[in-house]
Amino acid sequence: MPRNQVAKTVVLGLLAAASASFAAAEEATILAKLKQSMSHLTVAHVAPSPVAGLYRVEMREKGAVFYITEDASHLVAGDLYALTGSGLANVTEVRRESKRRELLASLALTDQIVFAASGKRQATVSVFTDVDCSYCRSFHQHIGELNDYGIEVRYLAYPRAGLDSNTYKRMVWAWCADDRRQALTELKTGHDIPPASCANPVAEQAELAEAMDVEGTPTIITSSGRKIPGYIPPRELLRELGLSPAVIPVVKQ
Repeated sequence: MPRNQVAKTVVLGLLAAASASFAAAEEATILAKLKQSMSHLTVAHVAPSPVAGLYRVEMREKGAVFYITEDASHLVAGDLYALTGSGLANVTEVRRESKRRELLASLALTDQIVFAASGKRQATVSVFTDVDCSYCRSFHQHIGELNDYGIEVRYLAYPRAGLDSNTYKRMVWAWCADDRRQALTELKTGHDIPPASCANPVAEQAELAEAMDVEGTPTIITSSGRKIPGYIPPRELLRELGLSPAVIPVVKQ
């Protein structure tokens, strides 16, 4: 087993052990103090950390994570690391990955714009995208190559200019189009598409991006919940996914 996987396994064990006992009274104390001191933020979850007397606090805003003492007198901002026999393991990021997996699993596939693998699917990635983002357009230029390598791409909407922007309107048009893949491709190649309206998930997916600590586009989320920010070329993405660049793409007839 690779060293990083061993470290992650150790961290998962620590997290499971930490969650074994958590008194409601302790949670109430922490929540009350946080409400008093950080009323502008909304607590999503409180749970024990692997460190005795230290609790993990997850906020709804930007997926922020803090650590707080059991008497709620001191707060630590930053990631928590475990020292394992295989090196440092980021406990906080392991939890973030788990949360991302949970959030992605809650999404309907029909709410995503999916470019399926051409042959046998080797991997699946979810990509938060913006149709007016130059790097998103560069990523999409290689969508056929990625599909040929067996990578399924599931697009999620993240209009960076906001929900009152022209980008948001254009992304709604794409999600409401009869052929959403073609509509998205047209927008990403600088062409216009007919306006369309429907019940759509664009605003909801933008909120999801915030909850998953997505800060830019494109942002790739792997099936394990790992976040890969920014544009990377297809062969580099293959390596990130543990696939060999030597894999021969599907040959189209």
